[in-house]
Amino acid sequence: MTDIDTEVTEALVRELLREQHPDLAGLPLREVDGGWGNQMWRLGDELAVRVQRMDTAPDHQLKERRWLPQLAPRLPLPIPVPVRSGAPSERFPKIWTVMTWVPGRPLDRGSITRGDHAADALAAFLRALHVEAPADAPTATGRGAHPRDCTDGFEHFLGSLDAATIGPDTDAVRAVWDDAVAAPAWEGPAVWVHGDLHPANVVVADGTLAGVVDFGDLSVGDPAWDLAAAWVLLPAGGCARFFAAYGTDDATVRRARGLAAMKSLFLLLMGQNGDRGLPGGKPAWGPAGRAALDRVLGAAPHDVGYAAR
Repeated sequence: MTDIDTEVTEALVRELLREQHPDLAGLPLREVDGGWGNQMWRLGDELAVRVQRMDTAPDHQLKERRWLPQLAPRLPLPIPVPVRSGAPSERFPKIWTVMTWVPGRPLDRGSITRGDHAADALAAFLRALHVEAPADAPTATGRGAHPRDCTDGFEHFLGSLDAATIGPDTDAVRAVWDDAVAAPAWEGPAVWVHGDLHPANVVVADGTLAGVVDFGDLSVGDPAWDLAAAWVLLPAGGCARFFAAYGTDDATVRRARGLAAMKSLFLLLMGQNGDRGLPGGKPAWGPAGRAALDRVLGAAPHDVGYAAR
């Protein structure tokens, strides 16, 4: 269901296609797992229909329509590219978008077994993404900010978790966060940031990273938000190889590690709430969050092997 109480069914999606893109309406259609804001329908072998669900405004999809066709050609991993636009109608008063399908399995339902290859692939992708953005690029409204501006979120996630979930690690997690808050701010150029890299927003194939999806939080911001993925996505030991390939400074690594701790808490919380009907909240996110937090706590910033860019 959406916040306008319209059930998005196969029949509705096919009707919308017939009305606005009839040449696509005959393709096979099936629902696939979506995220928080959007419901996803696989359309044939190469396309997907992205329908607003929890999002109350069209901003995220409009942002993807505007910028992903420009970013995709220079990124070394596949990303979804909008190819058709669906307008609000009497039948469904929200926008929807037909996008290219990124083959693979979401990491929250898969695994990385080729850790070195995945570390190199992630570093190459983020180096290609983290370039200076144009003046009219969207600015960060939360994701992309310095950790000190996100302390309320960190405290919310930590305070919402069952005590047994964190156990004796609470003080260690706070120490990582405090170090990130104390780290100097990003002083480089205004670069593109994905902003929401977690196991449900990347896909894997053949044991390694095969694509990146869900760019609704794309903005200009601190690249540390994406570099946190070194702990959140890669297997144990992957950080050193990743940072050696990407290359950055000590302060950015410190901010990234703190943000990785916060993202780990988020995953743990969604795993804890995954059986309460929350869209996108899945029990599998809990183990992913626990593993990520263990990686965060297992390596100090000077252990990751960063190199000045």
